[in-house]
Amino acid sequence: MALQVAKVAQVAGIAKEKMVVVAIPRGGVVVGRVVADKLGLPLGLVVTKKVGAQGQEELAVGAMGPDGRVVLDEALVGRLGLSKMDLAPQIKNAKLKMQSYKLKFKVKEYSMADKSVVLVDDGVATGATMEAAIDWLRHKCKVQSAKCKIIVAVPVCASEAYGQLAGLADEMVCLEVPEDFGAVGQFYEHFPQVTDEEVVGILQS
Repeated sequence: MALQVAKVAQVAGIAKEKMVVVAIPRGGVVVGRVVADKLGLPLGLVVTKKVGAQGQEELAVGAMGPDGRVVLDEALVGRLGLSKMDLAPQIKNAKLKMQSYKLKFKVKEYSMADKSVVLVDDGVATGATMEAAIDWLRHKCKVQSAKCKIIVAVPVCASEAYGQLAGLADEMVCLEVPEDFGAVGQFYEHFPQVTDEEVVGILQS
């Protein structure tokens, strides 16, 4: 995947010294470290937290970015007949976990000035957390009056999410966009749960 990112950056005229790899924990950090090392780039974090539906926590109706901004799948929320008040407990819980992750992973602030961000995750199912990460990066660029580009790089992505994210990112690198998509893990031979401790270790390596 690193090779494809390098080719996309070259075609887009993005200089290597202006690039940084930013990964979404936890699984994205494993992939992000490989991409960063192969490209000889620094690795950073963008911590997002999925917002699940009440009683169906695994069903992502949106996600929260590092600054607490929440991006909701309005169509899905509407189909489920949910209101923002209904989601308040899940949003509050996401915010608490976000704060915990920031402390645990020692997330640092960094300048976005003239940066091209390679945003990495281990795969995309609904696109909720990736969309929240893009939203945060765009907002950060705007606040800092910075010119920056976002390259989304993932090994696999559900087709519906791919179309959505391709419209939000400046460039999209994805190795597989299968029509028959069940879960990210089905496209890996080995897909263990990545622990917080492993994330910390990878960031320190």
